[in-house]
Amino acid sequence: MNAIVEIAGQQYEVAPNLKLNVPHLKGNSGDKISFNKIFLITDGENINVGTPTISGIVNATILEHGKDKKILVFHKKRRKGYKKLNGHRAVYTRIQIDSIDA
Repeated sequence: MNAIVEIAGQQYEVAPNLKLNVPHLKGNSGDKISFNKIFLITDGENINVGTPTISGIVNATILEHGKDKKILVFHKKRRKGYKKLNGHRAVYTRIQIDSIDA
């Protein structure tokens, strides 16, 4: 069983026992969280598309919080001698999908 769910403003395709990185969510490691904005559920041959959403819950567990690789942002204006280097590391939360209840 697969589903397309909105997590922190982005859509993800999820399945039971799937681990994925999502934008930072509130909570500690080991906390249970649930998502109720389900847009599509597939169960083998059956496809259920919401208009706009389907009533159901996707349960997940927070595994850890972390930071991604550093992203460098370089600005330059030619012939002016202007150079600027900035960077940032996006914060993410690693979750594991426990169940999909439709």
